[in-house]
Amino acid sequence: TLTYAQINAAANQVAGGLQKMGIQPGDKVALSCLNVPYFPMVYFGILKAGGAVVPLSVLLKRSEVAYHLQDSEAKAYFCFEGTPELPMGKEGYAGFKEAADCTHFVTITADPKASSPFDNTKTLGQVMSDQSPTFATHPTDAEDTCVIVYTSGTTGRPKGAELTHSNLLQNAILSADLFQASSEDRMLVVLPLFHIFGMTVLMNA
Repeated sequence: TLTYAQINAAANQVAGGLQKMGIQPGDKVALSCLNVPYFPMVYFGILKAGGAVVPLSVLLKRSEVAYHLQDSEAKAYFCFEGTPELPMGKEGYAGFKEAADCTHFVTITADPKASSPFDNTKTLGQVMSDQSPTFATHPTDAEDTCVIVYTSGTTGRPKGAELTHSNLLQNAILSADLFQASSEDRMLVVLPLFHIFGMTVLMNA
């Protein structure tokens, strides 16, 4: 169990770490992560720093990761380490190495105290380390890009659909209204958070 305050504080630490890393407002930051608490921490941390989130499917292979990083012009990439059956970290790092303009790779380790399995890279724990749990969120306009969600690529290579802050805010409000959701409700999320349905209708709502 994590409170909104705890998730908010962790997102603030991520935002501070991104700022220290040199990420500027408007920069794109990619995220490959399973449905674990690290997803919203990093997701909202990127937004607090004024960046745009590029959520990627956890099933992508290295060549696909490289394409998405290059096409989105991502400056940094947060990638969960995965499991032996789903080696997300290994595939993600290999793809990152092929994306010349993406300069920062951050491994999200299951154990936040663990060291990075990849040379000369940081872990999420290290990025958050020594960062304040408070952060002055960078102001954005309603029409600024908030998230870039990639299409399934059924008629060619996947294309990045740019969604604005207003898009996601209005959809979250609508979704919560449809459910008549209150602060007492609990939602079991089985849809992937990197997909727009799970991200909007459940996490953001």
